[in-house]
Amino acid sequence: MNKIAQIGAHGANTSGANTSGAKTSGAKTAGASRIDPLEWDTRIDLAACYRLVDLFGMTDLHLNHISARVPGSHDHFLINPFGMLYEEITASSLIKVDLAGNVVANANPEYSINLPGYVIHSAIHAARPDVGCVLHTHTNAGMAVSVLKCGLLPLTQTAMRFGRVAYHDFEGVVVDLGEQERLVANLGDSEVMILRNHGLLSVGGTIAQAFNNIYRLERACQTQLMAMACNAEISMPPQDIIARANAQLTVSPSPDAAGKRRPHGSLEWPALKRKLDRRDPSYKN
Repeated sequence: MNKIAQIGAHGANTSGANTSGAKTSGAKTAGASRIDPLEWDTRIDLAACYRLVDLFGMTDLHLNHISARVPGSHDHFLINPFGMLYEEITASSLIKVDLAGNVVANANPEYSINLPGYVIHSAIHAARPDVGCVLHTHTNAGMAVSVLKCGLLPLTQTAMRFGRVAYHDFEGVVVDLGEQERLVANLGDSEVMILRNHGLLSVGGTIAQAFNNIYRLERACQTQLMAMACNAEISMPPQDIIARANAQLTVSPSPDAAGKRRPHGSLEWPALKRKLDRRDPSYKN
């Protein structure tokens, strides 16, 4: 049993940086050797995603986590150093770990990874080979909807973007490896999941898709709470219209310049990175 699995079995040490329990023995420093160009591109996109989540107000101090699978590898993924703010994340600071919880490369050995981040993300990456990125948030709106028995309602076009929203019941802080099986079973093939009494989670084939999914899910939660707060009768579309909208929104309903209907998130991703470049391009470092 590896060190992080031992912590998952016996309880987490929460005293500070570099105490998540992930193995660091023998891990390479990320900047000490040449990084494959495809991995470096993924690191840049993942660092950009952290900065965008911060920019759009979806952070919870140093908590939460976004991961991306390393190209060409089923077993390795990148995740944030536990203790850094999202606005500090750079391409080179991301930690590479394997599905067993071993740290493969870490440019900042004074930091390690968040234990719940390992438990959640390793489970999904192992079970869903179609998933390239996993994103988890604790926003006010997401947590508020997570406690509603009704969950997310198809009140708006934005909410109808998701044909199926998955749900996972709260079992305590996600540090128990035994929860992984139930987590991935509840997620199924969904793109988004509401963690009851906890927060939101999205996945995507790419980092851009996962970001788009969490952005839309967050806005759907916000608008539902605003509508419910009005204490007035709510207009719910007929079920056949909801189903039609679900079908229309499986990909972007508007074709691009080449006439192709692209996956959600792919068209605007370069523009979002240009937005970051105008503000602070250090995420690429």
